[in-house]
Amino acid sequence: MTAPPGAFLGGAKGRLLPASIPLRFFGAATAFHLLAWVALGVGALQGASFGGGLGWPLAALHLVTLGVLAMTALGAGAQLLPVATRRPAPGHRLLAAIWWLYTPGVALLALGMGFARLALLAAGAAMVALALVAWLVLMLGNLLGARGMPGVVAHGWGAMVSLALVLASALALVATWLGWPSPSRDTLLGLHILFAPYGFMGLLALGLSYILVPMFALADAPSERRQLASFGLAVAAIVLSALAAPGVLGDGGSAPLGPASGPVTVPVALHVAALLCAAAAITLHLRMMRTALRGGMRRELGRSFTLVRIAWGGLAASLVLALALVLDAPVPQLGALFALCVIGLWLLSFALGILQRILPFLAAMHGGSGRRARTPSALTHDGALRLHFICHLSALGLLAIAISADLAWLTLLAAVVGALGASAFGVFYVVLLRRMRSPAR
Repeated sequence: MTAPPGAFLGGAKGRLLPASIPLRFFGAATAFHLLAWVALGVGALQGASFGGGLGWPLAALHLVTLGVLAMTALGAGAQLLPVATRRPAPGHRLLAAIWWLYTPGVALLALGMGFARLALLAAGAAMVALALVAWLVLMLGNLLGARGMPGVVAHGWGAMVSLALVLASALALVATWLGWPSPSRDTLLGLHILFAPYGFMGLLALGLSYILVPMFALADAPSERRQLASFGLAVAAIVLSALAAPGVLGDGGSAPLGPASGPVTVPVALHVAALLCAAAAITLHLRMMRTALRGGMRRELGRSFTLVRIAWGGLAASLVLALALVLDAPVPQLGALFALCVIGLWLLSFALGILQRILPFLAAMHGGSGRRARTPSALTHDGALRLHFICHLSALGLLAIAISADLAWLTLLAAVVGALGASAFGVFYVVLLRRMRSPAR
């Protein structure tokens, strides 16, 4: 026995956005997914390395983070946070306006990075920042009057605070590229790469999982007390890691802990403490997810939740790589491998796995023009998703080898395979829209 589409809303039909709103955000994420692999391929053809600075690898990174991950977060958050707060959804016209501002802004920002054109970069950054601030204000207004799901709401608050810090650090980094006065680039970069993946996207992904995973598995929601405990540990980890960022504690932060402490400095100790808190938070979260999956009425969740499980493994692996970075392990391109693990293996795999479930689910809720609505499985192109699954994992594996060995031709091959998988995901999305609009037989 399966619950009908929309059962997780608990009768909150007034909090259901028009289909065009979440679908346009998810559609843009699908398009930027393909463009990210194309940008990486262009960078490989030009012989660009992963050493940082403006160029197509940086553009590809932000096409993933802003174009896929944040775009998905904007659509999912606008629909699911009102479910948690039990408040009406934000105005759909305002969300549509945000989409029209944010989408071309991401494109301009990526072009400015790829071509190293500061005018394009500044214009795109301004549009993206303005759109994110508008979305942030809408979500804060919804969270202020929250009346339910305290665990999810707490994660929402943490994600919103992190987003504000991400925006501040990002604009300051753009100011450094433009030659304007700004704080230390190392400090800004350290805070940006902490609060963007782990603060904003990470906390939002963890919080919304308490809605999505039980919903798809037809299971009971995890204990609110455990949700809040995991949240508290995650916030402690983020705060400790932020204190350990370069320049945050001043020059004294690099001093040894004591005369017999050897090379262990305050930032190293803070990072290790942060990783211990993060490991505890993730362990508690994954135990709750395992309980939901094992206790749910729907046991076979298919290829999409295989991607989600792989993503959870990537989250745990990112802590191991982070510890190696803290201890300055002699691993070639360790920083780039850490970024690939966090952005590609964890967040991108999680977003794509969830999208494979939530897109047909939303389409089925909004129904077609016939007397009988289509089921989510009838809206899904399984062959396209099968090809995407193979290509996604293959591309990430090839890219990991390419980064370690610094091989441009292997980076190009990874980009080609990734673009093929992204195209297959695009086919899945287009077919879903066509089937959604046609009447069920």
